[in-house]
Amino acid sequence: MDVRAYFRRLREKMVHDPLPPEDIAAGWALGVFVGCAVPFGLQLIISIPLAMMMRVSKIGATLGTFITNPVSIFFIYPAQTFVVNRLLFGGSLTYSKLANTEWTWAAVRRLGAEVMASFFLGGFLLAIVLTPIAYFAVKRVVVRSRAWRAKRKARMLENGGGE
Repeated sequence: MDVRAYFRRLREKMVHDPLPPEDIAAGWALGVFVGCAVPFGLQLIISIPLAMMMRVSKIGATLGTFITNPVSIFFIYPAQTFVVNRLLFGGSLTYSKLANTEWTWAAVRRLGAEVMASFFLGGFLLAIVLTPIAYFAVKRVVVRSRAWRAKRKARMLENGGGE
């Protein structure tokens, strides 16, 4: 799949959401937060009801959770666990051991409480870092795209409906 086409489709989903830019950005930020802080597999169960309660973009809350997906978890989960383990527990875990972990509940539980704590704290740390970035980046994309479309529409009307 073409990466540019993928990101173009994501941008279109952002821009065409009928909500105000702040609510679209908040939905995406919520999705990213849940995607980082909640283990893979439980994210949509949490993000969609929260988006509905907060009246933010459900599309953004859904797609934002895909920051962790079946491919990225094999990079993100070991990294977040390794960093927090180094910071809080003196680094008893090696990155190679974490990278070779299966990342199922049973496998992580077998590694012990230190790994579980490092994993969850690492997820929250990543969420705290990435959530505001997601919010402001999405808001900027939506505002700029809508302004560009409005200018384009105004030019078309000035030219008698055609370019």
